[in-house]
Amino acid sequence: MSEGGEDSVIKALFLMALCYLIGSIPFSLIFGMALGKVDIRTRGSGNIGATNVLRTSGIAVALLALAADLCKGLAAAWIGTAAGGPVLAALCAAAVITGHCYSIFLNFKGGKGVATAAGIIAFLMPNVFVVVLIIFISMVTITRYVSMGSVIGAISFPLLTAFVFPQPLPYIIMSIYMIALVLYRHKDNLIRLKDGKESKITDRF
Repeated sequence: MSEGGEDSVIKALFLMALCYLIGSIPFSLIFGMALGKVDIRTRGSGNIGATNVLRTSGIAVALLALAADLCKGLAAAWIGTAAGGPVLAALCAAAVITGHCYSIFLNFKGGKGVATAAGIIAFLMPNVFVVVLIIFISMVTITRYVSMGSVIGAISFPLLTAFVFPQPLPYIIMSIYMIALVLYRHKDNLIRLKDGKESKITDRF
């Protein structure tokens, strides 16, 4: 491998590690404890995410947590794009959402990746983001299940990137990774939906 090639690999690995650490910052837990005086790991669903912050700490704290998680995705997408284009942007995006779901600061536990994924999509593919957001809001409005909106939105994402608004191949591969991760993190929600035991967004206020 040439010296330039080695430098590129080192640069990519460094930026991916940086984005993983950014993704690992548990903003929902931090805001929940600092502003809501609640350890969200022990309340509600126990999930490290804005929906559980909403149920345990109120809408203002939840909006802060949501915005912070969105910004993690935006930051990683910007870093990758500015430093190297679509391939590095996709790698940094994959790293940040992995960090969010498997945080080094939480013994490799974490959230479900939806808000961070939304930040990535909003930066890299604004047209796809608008459609996914409409699908998410529509599903939550109809069903009252945030998890249903998240799952259907996740499933629509790679289809949109591949067929409706064709994207560069690195983004399509990234979208497949992201949907696999988000769906896996929602496996318990899917079981509860199947059994009719999933909590609706209005159940715990």
